[in-house]
Order: sequence, then structure tokens, then C-alpha cells
Amino acid sequence: MYTIFIVSFILLTYFGVGPVVFADGNISERILTAVIVLLIYFAWGFLFARWKRSYR
Repeated sequence: MYTIFIVSFILLTYFGVGPVVFADGNISERILTAVIVLLIYFAWGFLFARWKRSYR
């Protein structure tokens, strides 16, 4: 199960942070994308913590 979370974090980083760094749009577009990616990171991290706590 750890593998699924690790792979998903890598994919989220690649497809989420990549457009923020390499986007050719304006700054508001980059900020909106960054906020959405951060929200997904927090949600996925929260789910991982809950899953890890439930299988102690």
C-alpha cells in the first residue's frame, strides 16, 4: 500500500508542480494551479495519515 501512495505523490509532483514551474501563462494562472496542487497534497497527506493510523 505504501507503494501506491509513493507513486501517487510522485505523479502529483510531476503533473502538478511541473505546470506551475514551466507554465507560460500569467502569474494568476500559476498561483491558482499552485493552490490547487497544495490542496491536493494536503488532502492526500491527510488520507495517508488516517490510513496509517487505522492499521496500527
